[in-house]
Amino acid sequence: MDSPDRFRKTSVSVGRQLAKGVDGYEREVRSCSPTWNAAKEEMRKVLIARAEKRQTISYSELADVVQSIRLEPDSHALADLLGEISSEEDAVGHGMLTVIVVHKNGDMQPGPGFFGLAQELGRDTSNIEKCWVDEFNRVLGHWAD
Repeated sequence: MDSPDRFRKTSVSVGRQLAKGVDGYEREVRSCSPTWNAAKEEMRKVLIARAEKRQTISYSELADVVQSIRLEPDSHALADLLGEISSEEDAVGHGMLTVIVVHKNGDMQPGPGFFGLAQELGRDTSNIEKCWVDEFNRVLGHWAD
């Protein structure tokens, strides 16, 4: 089990509150933490800058770029941040901004957590490649035009 302190560069005291993540597992809610919110906004800015340039970013590169908290490319914290950003951006009509975060090797697509959230948000995920391309175009249509 990951320790919340493993992902923080600064110590922030928050009440222990559990919520189910996009992967179905319960974990501590960090969204009330100023450090968490700073990391989310830092990450959102990076993603918007990439989307405006029609570029993707790998999980590992994104984890390295964020300075507010320490993140690992395969951590629950990174997945939770990405889920919150996608949900918030989609709610205001911008699409799932984190569609541009992809595996560095192999399929060069988002991971399964992205597609799980996409399904929760009403996307057709029966063909994940089509889902990815459609969402990618939706996000670029908002940010790159």
